[in-house]
Amino acid sequence: MQQLSNVDVTTLADLPFHVRDKFSKSKFVRQCQADGFNDVSSCELFERIRELSLGFKQFGLNQGDRVALVADSCPEWIITDLAILTAGAVTVPIYPTLAAGQVKGILADCAARLVIVSDETQAEKVRSVRSELPNLEAIVVIEQEAKCIENENEHLLASVAKGGRDRLVSENGLEKRFRDAAHSISPDAIATIIYTSGTTGEPKGVMLTHQNLLSNLHAVSQVIPISSDDMALSFLPLSHSLERMVLYKYLYSGVTVAFAESLETIKRDLLAVRPTVMSGVPRVYEKVHARVLESVSHASSIRQLLFRWALRVGSLRSNASLSGKSIPWHVRLQHFFADRLVFSKIRSVTGGRLREIISGGAPLGDETAEFFFAIGLPITEGYGLTETAPVLTVNPKGRWKIGTVGVAIPGVTLRIADDGEVLARGPNIMAGYYKMQEATQAVLRDGWFHTGDIGTLDEDGYLTITDRKKDILVTASGKNVAPGPIESLLKRDPMISEAVLIGDRRRFITALIVPNLPVIQQRMVNGEALASPLEELLVREDVRALFQLVVDEVNGQLAQFEQVKRFALLPTEFTIASGELTPTMKARRRVIEDRWKIAIEELYVD
Repeated sequence: MQQLSNVDVTTLADLPFHVRDKFSKSKFVRQCQADGFNDVSSCELFERIRELSLGFKQFGLNQGDRVALVADSCPEWIITDLAILTAGAVTVPIYPTLAAGQVKGILADCAARLVIVSDETQAEKVRSVRSELPNLEAIVVIEQEAKCIENENEHLLASVAKGGRDRLVSENGLEKRFRDAAHSISPDAIATIIYTSGTTGEPKGVMLTHQNLLSNLHAVSQVIPISSDDMALSFLPLSHSLERMVLYKYLYSGVTVAFAESLETIKRDLLAVRPTVMSGVPRVYEKVHARVLESVSHASSIRQLLFRWALRVGSLRSNASLSGKSIPWHVRLQHFFADRLVFSKIRSVTGGRLREIISGGAPLGDETAEFFFAIGLPITEGYGLTETAPVLTVNPKGRWKIGTVGVAIPGVTLRIADDGEVLARGPNIMAGYYKMQEATQAVLRDGWFHTGDIGTLDEDGYLTITDRKKDILVTASGKNVAPGPIESLLKRDPMISEAVLIGDRRRFITALIVPNLPVIQQRMVNGEALASPLEELLVREDVRALFQLVVDEVNGQLAQFEQVKRFALLPTEFTIASGELTPTMKARRRVIEDRWKIAIEELYVD
């Protein structure tokens, strides 16, 4: 095991003590609300973690027992997570968007003894399948006003914490025993089992040790410069391995973190928090980019000209900076006015202080990255997987290469296999898949983790991801087509919400396209298109002609065998509930192909 030197945190169970001893903040963790904030101090955070951990111990938790957490992101999520870990147990995060059957599958597979849920809705999911979960002993509900306590096996989180608080009063020496027990947890112990969202198959439980996570935390801390002076806004689900690692980084560095009330309140919460740092997935940034462009398209001619001029100046400045060249004086002068007249107004919707934006979970489109760089909001893009705890690469600050996902973080080694697959090794590589030895052996071979991603490394060690190995389409003529980059090109147009390429073992490439209906309406000459029933609208020649223009433009950038020959416009959005999207908003190709198989077959009828 690689030892972590010169640190006071060698397991996640040490993190609450680190926070208490290193930082003294009255507003350390904040929950955004309509009327302000609900604040938790750094000292109170430690106390609440300790009380809840001791309360969990009253259930007879043993080292390594699994405790599931089904909740939206909030201060209680991280408090519960660290309480589980300081108790020596294993956190199993579950997306609250999953259906009852999916939740049951995870709870059964990991044999969870306890499940912590956010509210009555999540509690009811578990109740509906509880008879099929013999190992589940209790449901604990976070929501204080919950009216869902039905028997002695259901508890409020506040009641469990009170039990721990009462123990601190009544049991002599308990504080020391708690500290000693937390510090005695082995770095090699399993800290969490994260069930992957599974774009191509059934979810697998990724076992990550404290050492896996802490090595990643310390490595990321060396390449992403944030400190206790920073303020963060968190809005991604903490069940997502990236956001969870980012939050550990915030706590470790003493960053004040505010949780958005909901996805619907992000605009309001940005202005209230005025963050200096935040993280997101590419789809968030792509939607912001598309929204700005769409807004500009409806502005006056003068404003459109001003925006295009400013963006051109911003691109000149950022391109010079990215290539290490000096910025000409006339560009600096023009940029001064472009920033005051245009860019500062765009940045103001984020609160005006944002300096560090982190992106991961999927490839970020070059056009979106260039836009954010041009307006003065550079995005730090990284790459990794749940199995790698999760970060493998980061674009180093000041040495960004747009189009790449950066270089390997300290301690990680990368290489490209003969078939183009990205291989990795380092202290952050998972212990394996829970109860799935064959699946583990399939990806952990010869000392390397096989990521399943296709990529290239340039002479400077920068990694570019081109696609998922399993997603590569092999046409009937034997041509290999990577769908990801082509789908990204299609989705650059605001009129296209989602795109999925089809063509494996077929004569040519086709596409399933989910239209953005409001944008279609705006592009129609008279704006009357949406008066038609949706199914009729999508077969209208004038509407299809709009999409054909987009497809033709993309095809002009592709080799002939890659070009989209035909496309279908789908009448419904892909959703998590339908199973077409993972909880992290990635398309499940197999599910989509199965659901729309009739539409697909029609694309290949001569």
